[in-house]
Amino acid sequence: MKRRTLKTLAGLLLAAASAGAIAQTAPFPSRTITMVVPYAPGGSSDTRARQVAGKMATLLGVPVVVDNKPGAAGNIGTDFIAKANPDGHVIGIGNLAPLAVNKYLFNKMNFDAATDVTPIALIEKGPLVLLVSADKSPFKSFADVVAYGKANPGKLSYASAGTGGSFHLAGELLEDATGVPMLHVPYKGGGPATTDLLAGNVSFMFDMVPASLPYAKANPPKARALAVANDKRLPQFPDVPTFAELGIKGLEVSNWFGVIAPKGTPAAVVAKLNDAVNRALKDPELAERITSQGNVIGGGSAEEFGRFIAAESARWGKVIKEKKIQAD
Repeated sequence: MKRRTLKTLAGLLLAAASAGAIAQTAPFPSRTITMVVPYAPGGSSDTRARQVAGKMATLLGVPVVVDNKPGAAGNIGTDFIAKANPDGHVIGIGNLAPLAVNKYLFNKMNFDAATDVTPIALIEKGPLVLLVSADKSPFKSFADVVAYGKANPGKLSYASAGTGGSFHLAGELLEDATGVPMLHVPYKGGGPATTDLLAGNVSFMFDMVPASLPYAKANPPKARALAVANDKRLPQFPDVPTFAELGIKGLEVSNWFGVIAPKGTPAAVVAKLNDAVNRALKDPELAERITSQGNVIGGGSAEEFGRFIAAESARWGKVIKEKKIQAD
């Protein structure tokens, strides 16, 4: 009886092992892929995710559906991605906040971006632009801003869409680079911040190109761009210098995002997903949508994206710790 039981058990174990081997060698993808976006529908990352997902679906031969899981500055959705089954059928959008900033702002995190997610590929970078009100601000150049700040200590202010975001952190870098004290005025979102900027209630603000263009290109203009936080001038603002041109080094700041997967995703699956993202980004229609908004196309290897995330985390962690910044 015991021998028969042992044979039965051995048979079951062998069958399970065989099934596991078959599962491991099953072609990827074998079913619908879910792309988790850790933000609400309608935002820039959600829009781009849907565009990329559509191209990836064609390339991979299976549907790629977007699932929005917003909340906690991107932490909820990113945590879901980190804890998903690492077989490549759940991937997601990872960006600056949850991957490089939030762990320094929040006292408690349910995931570690450095160890719990697998980078797949960078999609794009969105450089920031320094704006002032076109009709309320006396500043015609960046030099005017600095001169005023030095002559009037404590009176230079800048708006942001919230504490710890890229608009705020860019201001902190600028303060250090110029040696001019600046008052940070956080708002609950970019809309209210822009409203007060245009009204002349704050001296300046950093914003992304797509949000800046309608105000800067209006007739008459409502906002004036004085500098771009990029390594080269932008086609949308060809006459606006970079900070490097103005003598401010190290002020290249962008909102960026890419595709990530759970820790433990097989290397072959990572390679296939990375290839799909890179091929999608070379699609003329998608490339035009990215660059026409002043954004920079990403791409590259998964390893390059991982190194980029690590560098951004080290950079902003240093700023946040030195300035003792905490989430609201």
